[in-house]
Amino acid sequence: MMLLLALFHSFWLSLFGSSDTTQHVLVRQVTFTGNFRTREHIIRREMDVRAGDVITVQKLDSLLEYDRRKILNTNLFITVELKKKRLDNDTTALSFYTADGKLIAPPQTIDVEVVLKEQWYLLAFPVFELADRNFNEWWYERGRDLSRTIYGTYILHQNLTGNNDRLRLRAEFGFIPRLDLYYSRPYLGKKQKLGMTVGMIRLTNRTLPYRTRADKLIFFPSDSRMRERLNPYVTFTYRPRFYGFHSITAQYSHTTLSDTVARLNPNYFLEGRRQQRYFQLSYSHFFDRRDRVQYPLRGFYYGIVFSRLGLFSSDDVQQWEATANYGQYFSLGKKLFFSYSFKAKTSSPFLQPFLQTRGLGYGTDLVRGYELYVIDGQHFALAKTNLRYQLLNRTFNLSKFIKMRQFNTFPLAIYPNIYADFGYTRNQYSSLNNSTLANRPLMGVGIGLDVVTWYNFVGRLNYSVNHLGEARPYFSIGREF
Repeated sequence: MMLLLALFHSFWLSLFGSSDTTQHVLVRQVTFTGNFRTREHIIRREMDVRAGDVITVQKLDSLLEYDRRKILNTNLFITVELKKKRLDNDTTALSFYTADGKLIAPPQTIDVEVVLKEQWYLLAFPVFELADRNFNEWWYERGRDLSRTIYGTYILHQNLTGNNDRLRLRAEFGFIPRLDLYYSRPYLGKKQKLGMTVGMIRLTNRTLPYRTRADKLIFFPSDSRMRERLNPYVTFTYRPRFYGFHSITAQYSHTTLSDTVARLNPNYFLEGRRQQRYFQLSYSHFFDRRDRVQYPLRGFYYGIVFSRLGLFSSDDVQQWEATANYGQYFSLGKKLFFSYSFKAKTSSPFLQPFLQTRGLGYGTDLVRGYELYVIDGQHFALAKTNLRYQLLNRTFNLSKFIKMRQFNTFPLAIYPNIYADFGYTRNQYSSLNNSTLANRPLMGVGIGLDVVTWYNFVGRLNYSVNHLGEARPYFSIGREF
């Protein structure tokens, strides 16, 4: 009888494949602790590992690490830990054949526990900040004028109903009055692939940059209203899996200008207009596999954006824009990390309103060492490189001093670094701005110190040298998402 069974088993394996000695584990269940507000389905949405999965031992750890990073990148938690618990007495796992005909021995059974520490989701604090593009422009170019400040209130709830939805209200006064109202729900429906954002921004400028000269912003001081802008918008997002995002944004822009500014710069809206109205439609795709979006050390990302300004013949702007970017981060070993990124923009037609002609110098589209300049143009290319050393990366437990769980974990990381950036802006009408930096290569090199801490706050102190021979320190601080 045993001989017949052995012959049958050999015949079965000859038809369907041989046995596999690779060790497997069966995930019996996945549990969550510490998510007092966040709903479980929001966390499960980020996980590859599910209850009932049979996974090789070699693959399990890497999958759990990727899941940990994805959960952390929701910006809902301070810390995320995935623990494995081995169940020695489990007898429910049976041997079976895989799709390719391999016989799997009864796998080891485990439970996975996701241990979370939630952030403090409601942020409400007074606003007091500078109205200039960055601290360095205010310090070096605006004479440290304290009248160029903005004050008001900022209220943000990052997890309003436990579904990773955000509600933001920003009411500001002073140099640039502003009202910003925004609500975002990233996942709608049972499949959790579609999301929606609605918002509205209203800005009033009394003093504003009405043109550039020699690649620096020229302001017109005034106590009366120079510009008013209203911008309602709606965005629909589609996230089929984990790392790729698609979005479509429809918005309306209505901006009015004072007679004085229209006279000083007839190209502000072109042809001396005092009003600009248009509809805009944008599509973007972003793929992000960085380990930590706020301050990545490993992984890569890429993205593209296509925008059409002016959907109807009656719109005051008729313009196309396209941008593409790519970045990669990797470890060199011994706490050394290297990164590089590229970004390029093109737009049409060549003759554009001053308000829409944006090259390098705005936001993060910056060659370090040129913080005091804006290089307007229809096209630009930007390359950044950075070599970091991890001097410190620790998480301090402050529970003896601070009882609130959202604040008694204090992460602190310090990264000395060196960098080199390169850029180029193409401007078909550079003479309108008396530009000396457009249509020529730019290069900035330097050394820096980055400090990463609580709630994604990153402070940067850089000392940069540009191709003009200008060398000085630059400082920035902010919360990065």
